[in-house]
Amino acid sequence: MKTISWFPGHMAKAMRMMEENIKLCDAVALILDARCIAASFNARLLSFTGARPVLYVLNKADLADPSATDRALTLLKREGKKAIKLNSTSSSSARILREAMEEVAAEKAARLKEKGSARPLRFLIAGIPNTGKSTLINLLAGGKKAITGDKAGVTRGKQWVKCGSFELMDTPGTMPPSCENQTLARRLAFVGSINDDILAMDEIALALLEELSAKYPAGLSERYGIEAGISPLEMLDAVCKKRGFILRGGDYDYERGERALIDDFRKGKLGRITFDGEEDLRDAGLLSE
Repeated sequence: MKTISWFPGHMAKAMRMMEENIKLCDAVALILDARCIAASFNARLLSFTGARPVLYVLNKADLADPSATDRALTLLKREGKKAIKLNSTSSSSARILREAMEEVAAEKAARLKEKGSARPLRFLIAGIPNTGKSTLINLLAGGKKAITGDKAGVTRGKQWVKCGSFELMDTPGTMPPSCENQTLARRLAFVGSINDDILAMDEIALALLEELSAKYPAGLSERYGIEAGISPLEMLDAVCKKRGFILRGGDYDYERGERALIDDFRKGKLGRITFDGEEDLRDAGLLSE
């Protein structure tokens, strides 16, 4: 399988920009994808934050396995981390997010009040691509203030957004310079955090089918009629057959089948799915040994 690695020049520039501007911020909101928490954790984003408090936001929780998300929250909180689950596309999440941010930055707010300062609390909004950072900012702002998209790499430069009692620094999604764990890298490809244009989508689709059949076979059965005990390629045959992706001559149109499968997964049509478990969280450095 082709090795996955994606760290274009604008990401290196973004990392330097964040290191230079962190001194302007009081706290950090680290946005993770609830479907693959460990895979979407870039430890380098916290390497320059110093003693600033960090809020771990498990976003896209509406697409993730709820029991797995709750388990991850319990483990993170047991480590002393402030963490919440969220669906940043739902307006009802704004209050949950605002209260969590106020709590994590309460000490800084108290110090500002003692000094007689009325300036807003400043948060660095950080994360890898396509975890929903800009959507989260728009949620707090109550309108479209940040550029959003469903493709990795939409935001290219920093922008400050005023949101009531907060000022938020929206930053480009930034990957680690290398993806040493290819299992986690593939999961990032599944959820769209790596640019599809650089991926071998046939390999990604087959890897996705293999993981789903092992962990969430019901979704494949209900959507495509896929039976247990068959190979990933046979599963892809079933996807093409179910969707009618058949070329002249009777061959399956694998390219359309691959795209349809990945799109169905990303839109939640295969059920609520979480890939990373407790061991993955430990390996990523989110939990102590």
